[in-house]
Amino acid sequence: MNYSDDLLRQTLTSTKVIACVGVSMNPVRPSYYVARYLTLKGYRVIGINPGHAGKMLFGEQIRATLSDIPAEIPVDMVDIFRRPDAVPAIVDEAIANLPHLKTIWMQIGIEHKEATATAEAAGLTVIQNRCPKIEYQRLFGELRMGGFNTGVISSRL
Repeated sequence: MNYSDDLLRQTLTSTKVIACVGVSMNPVRPSYYVARYLTLKGYRVIGINPGHAGKMLFGEQIRATLSDIPAEIPVDMVDIFRRPDAVPAIVDEAIANLPHLKTIWMQIGIEHKEATATAEAAGLTVIQNRCPKIEYQRLFGELRMGGFNTGVISSRL
């Protein structure tokens, strides 16, 4: 998938609340450190994992499913850390239960053509096979500090 930097930047700047499906409480798992990073960048991250439901992670209670998120929490994005075969049910549940939803984001290695079509038909932006942490770092100059040529010119240190 080839997404414009403008689309990715706009998605990341307009998003405030992220439901992270498949979040882990294990700090060495990608879903944990991506959720932690996003929290440190000011996003409100609601973890979704039935095995950890009721526990607290980054100041938020982990929910078993997307439908367990209270209606007063305006989730903008669903970030999916699950196998591709689980994506259609996640997208369907998100569409049915998250009225403020704008984006379905599938992590690196995750793509699903039919679920993408369903989400796009519902008016959602879909990003596949990308990581919001990596894209945030790339687009807002943080990878540059690590010596990577991001193609982003900035006077920020």
